[in-house]
Amino acid sequence: MIEFKDFIVSPEIAYSKELLDQFIKSEVSTNVWNSTQYRLEKKSLDARSRQIKANIRIGFYPKDYDFSQSFQATFPKVNSNAKRVLVIGSGPAGLFAAIELLKLGIKPIIIERGKDVRERRRDLAAINRHDLVNADSNYCFGEGGAGTYSDGKLYTRSTKRGDIKAVLECFVTFGANPDILFEAHPHIGTNKLPGIIAAMRNAIVEAGGEVHFHARVTDFMLKNKVIRGVIVNDEQEFVGESVLLATGHSARDIFQLLQKRGIDIESKSFAMGVRIEHSQGMIDKLQYKVDKRPEFLPPASFSLVTQTKFKGIQRGVFSFCMCPGGFIVPSATSQNQVVVNGMSPSRRDSKYANSGIVVSILPEDLKDYSSHGALAGMYLQEELEQKANALAGGTQKAISQYTGDFIQGKTSYSGHETSYVPGLIPGDMRTFLPEFLSEPLALGLADFNRKIPHFSSNIGQIIGLESRTSSPVKIPRDPESLEHPSIQGLFPCGEGGGYAGGIMSAALDGIRCAQAISSKILGSGHGI
Repeated sequence: MIEFKDFIVSPEIAYSKELLDQFIKSEVSTNVWNSTQYRLEKKSLDARSRQIKANIRIGFYPKDYDFSQSFQATFPKVNSNAKRVLVIGSGPAGLFAAIELLKLGIKPIIIERGKDVRERRRDLAAINRHDLVNADSNYCFGEGGAGTYSDGKLYTRSTKRGDIKAVLECFVTFGANPDILFEAHPHIGTNKLPGIIAAMRNAIVEAGGEVHFHARVTDFMLKNKVIRGVIVNDEQEFVGESVLLATGHSARDIFQLLQKRGIDIESKSFAMGVRIEHSQGMIDKLQYKVDKRPEFLPPASFSLVTQTKFKGIQRGVFSFCMCPGGFIVPSATSQNQVVVNGMSPSRRDSKYANSGIVVSILPEDLKDYSSHGALAGMYLQEELEQKANALAGGTQKAISQYTGDFIQGKTSYSGHETSYVPGLIPGDMRTFLPEFLSEPLALGLADFNRKIPHFSSNIGQIIGLESRTSSPVKIPRDPESLEHPSIQGLFPCGEGGGYAGGIMSAALDGIRCAQAISSKILGSGHGI
């Protein structure tokens, strides 16, 4: 019999195996201690008061219970005559879809425009050190997608999308720290993810799947509203029973191709703004209310949201992808753009903390781009990214401004030290941000300063542009079959399709789409 009990303990106990052993032994009877083994199931901190507490859940299992992972690192090889499915993109949606397809006896053919994780590192170094952006290999494109060189956060609010535990177990099987199985906000780290992604790819190939790098989709093979395959690099044809489209939120050429080929797409809500950066020590002090964070506590984070009203229009302003102990990185996918994002290593031991602070974009903001139809939001993003790049003289340097100066409408002529390797150009965000972004952003930051005193003072700085929070485009699909409503065999998936918002939700959506494809091509007895 398995039992679960919840406890409130000090952080010292929650983060020490030895102290936790002592605590559990003191809380249960001698008979329970001798006849069971325990496992930490959940752990979260509550730092809302000066007395910081940890909420933990303990599972008590029989002594002979086998904790070995249910997920396997190897899969049965697919038959030589197995059905073939094209998986476009090797981000979390594509990789988890490929693994699920293998489990269902279907051969996945992964087509990735970028490079493998090892080669990709050189292109990331070129962006940071030499301002050179490879349009097919960067922080957004390449093996593992945008998630590989991001913070590696694995939590999601989409708890009904699928088996979250199975996804976490898969990551652990391929090398992630088992702590992600019980942490309230599981996180792998940008230094660990590349090795994990490579191990997943190797398992897919060993089971009979295929992975093709340097393979950018340039056209769809369509006949009578049925997709038969794709054309890669303008010449090579790949044919499959179905096409799972998991190209990520930044594959603008795919959105343009869909529109050009008359395949239905829709505009979607999204947000843009800036990154805010502080010293991690300052965030620790503000959040934990201590002069120096004790070693047993993790670097502090924050989550902020507010509603603003400017010119009679209400908008949401919120923090996004907060990276404690992290870095700000250049995430452009073209030479003439400046885009910033955040990431953290597994130890979260950088001296900096950063987070997106973004503003909801409303339909009325896109009226000047209406000629682009469903791509209006994409062209707004592109225009602002190019303006930021022009202000940086065509480099990957980013515009920065003291947060207090921005709120007060003052230009900054200097800046703090930063984690952003290409460098900063102090100035005024309003030189390239439109009023419908800058003014709600200033109002939101002022409100955040009331929620966390000094948060929006000049102890921190904002850095722009943070424009790739999510896709501005949605590719419609049937809610039951998950197939495109007008193109048979096309399955939009993940962030690029408009159905996910992070590594976990993208992985879960990839699994669902793989199951839906199985039901279509193998019959109703398979998949969902």
